[in-house]
Amino acid sequence: MDIKSTAASLPWWVKWIAIPVIALVVFGGLIANVVGFLVGLLFKVLLFVALVGGLIYVVRRFTSASSSSRDRW
Repeated sequence: MDIKSTAASLPWWVKWIAIPVIALVVFGGLIANVVGFLVGLLFKVLLFVALVGGLIYVVRRFTSASSSSRDRW
């Protein structure tokens, strides 16, 4: 008996309800940890991009302001 014939002989509710529920119970903690890690990583990447963008904005603003004030002298 191979896996395909065994799976074909199972009722639909076993294939589509019982097996996924068992997988969630067994691997639920692992799945939650992976999803939490990915969300945290995405948040850190977005925070990094925002901080670097803000730094570039501030530096350009002050360097353009200081260079224009030097031109007035």
